[in-house]
Amino acid sequence: MTTARTATPSTARAINDRLALNLLLDQGPLTATELRDLTGLSRPTVADLLERLQRTGLVAVVGERGEQRRGPNARLYALVASRAHLAAVDVREGGVSLVVADLAGQVLASADIPVDVPGGDSAVDGPAADRASADRDTAARIVRTLLDTAARAGAGHLHTVAVGAPGLVDPATGRLQSTGELPAWHAELLAALRALPGTDVILENEVNLAGRAEYRTGAARDREDFVLIWLGHSVGAAVVLDGRLRRGASGGTGEICFLPVPGSTGLPSATSCEGGFHGLAGSAAVCALARAHGLPADPADDASAAEAAVRAALRALGDDQPGGLFLEELAERIAVGASAVCVVLDPGCVVLGGEIGRAGGAELAARVERRLAMLSPLRTEVRAGEAGGGAVLGGAVLTAGDAVRRDLFGEP
Repeated sequence: MTTARTATPSTARAINDRLALNLLLDQGPLTATELRDLTGLSRPTVADLLERLQRTGLVAVVGERGEQRRGPNARLYALVASRAHLAAVDVREGGVSLVVADLAGQVLASADIPVDVPGGDSAVDGPAADRASADRDTAARIVRTLLDTAARAGAGHLHTVAVGAPGLVDPATGRLQSTGELPAWHAELLAALRALPGTDVILENEVNLAGRAEYRTGAARDREDFVLIWLGHSVGAAVVLDGRLRRGASGGTGEICFLPVPGSTGLPSATSCEGGFHGLAGSAAVCALARAHGLPADPADDASAAEAAVRAALRALGDDQPGGLFLEELAERIAVGASAVCVVLDPGCVVLGGEIGRAGGAELAARVERRLAMLSPLRTEVRAGEAGGGAVLGGAVLTAGDAVRRDLFGEP
């Protein structure tokens, strides 16, 4: 027989504080009366916790409710969002995007930092030592820009930085392992960020962060089970089951670019995903498909070019028109990869994200859903992503914010 443990006074206070802080975070300024109604706590308990939280600097009086009688009961208490600051960093091959936000997740400043070629700001053909120096210089420049952006936002110190990067993030060690050939400055940047005094750094796969954004604020906010299929330069997935992001033993859950599928040129290998789902639905394949249907597609074959090709197709819709034919074949390709995921995981919902998924919107999602219903007996809804082009940064802000609040709010 198990007996329930009685919470100690200090534990009860911590639980009550967290409850009040989360309500102030979610609902904005509240009066003591409103906090009592929402928490069910007694008047003395609420008064005590508000006094305690004001001493910590986490809560402050910001005004009064106009419709209530003036006095202590009308005072409005709010979370002091400037109590801590955080940053989100989206690391790509060609550069970095970053934002600085406050404790409530409100974005205060942002910056984009291009890196024209791997290894630094200009091509370095000299000795390995020179290339390594250029990588360190690139990393240092990015960190300086991050700190300057934080200063511009009024943040003297960054509590936590969440970084989204391509590749596998080992759940045990937190190290980044490339599934392709990532620029060497990526590793230098992570080392430079981790060297910042008093700042915690969280590293996460970028598609996982986008999945978190879709789960918390986007197309899957009403789902406990779903898979985000990321369609951009390459393809990837974020898997959320029972409300939890799944990473796998080595952090490789969702690396569907390596998924062997019919229609690709061959089989993938341990070092190349060209023969996998990537070769069927990555940006180069999408651009080639667009050109085959007579649609404009930039020879660069990057994610932006594929996005533009999909938007051009939407302007030329019709079952016997190039746009409709292209979208139908693209939907069939995406459904092939999605069906392999769905018959194993049965998520019930697939969200299409990335540049290509975002461009295709509801039209592409509906076509993929119809195709998927022909390939799998499992009923699966397909939705267009809603987190937008900043999905990775949005997920990183949520991740960093959760970490900051766990520390400051004392959450388990």
